[in-house]
Amino acid sequence: MNDNGGTGGVRVWNAGMRGQKNTPYLGGTRAMSFWRWPGTLKPAAVDRLAAHIDVFPTLAELAGARLSPAVRAQVEGRSLVPLLRDPQAAWADRQLFTHVGRWAKGSDPNDSKYAQCSVRNARWRLVNSSREGVKRWELYDVKADPGEKTDLAAQHPDVVKELDAAYDKWWAEALPLLENENATQPAVNPYHELYWKQYRGPGPNNVPPGTKPANR
Repeated sequence: MNDNGGTGGVRVWNAGMRGQKNTPYLGGTRAMSFWRWPGTLKPAAVDRLAAHIDVFPTLAELAGARLSPAVRAQVEGRSLVPLLRDPQAAWADRQLFTHVGRWAKGSDPNDSKYAQCSVRNARWRLVNSSREGVKRWELYDVKADPGEKTDLAAQHPDVVKELDAAYDKWWAEALPLLENENATQPAVNPYHELYWKQYRGPGPNNVPPGTKPANR
């Protein structure tokens, strides 16, 4: 699986997608996923709607792991095994949500509820590109218009209403899970510190994180 969205290179080529990293358009949210298991999986391309949340249940099924009821209750994704075995397998439609997730520390997340977000199903994508959190939905038929060029919100108010309600429900469920919203960051990033301890090398400027290099 790759990181979602391109950066500077999108000016050269972005597969016709709109936007880039840190935007709610397909150019900023879409990612590829490669699965390889010689002798078990046959080469194929699958165009069904999937997401990163599907990786865990997929690996669990492939490994034959039984998820406890408590773990299963936390799993939001679905196993991709049916599609890995047969790209034409039945696959129920679903709704997926994205939010850039940037707001000032200590501010009310609800003020940024609609800041650069989207909700989609297999055909439609409801997108809000406002950085200020103004509710201004755009609607795209990504089956016919993967480049998200034609806003159809005015022509399909029923679809907007349905996806908007789904987004409201998702947001209400997501907020209580922001357990570290007001956590204070340590003076030294623990990951940086562990990396330095493991990989540090010789040289006067190779000093622990949080300290200044020696002057040459």
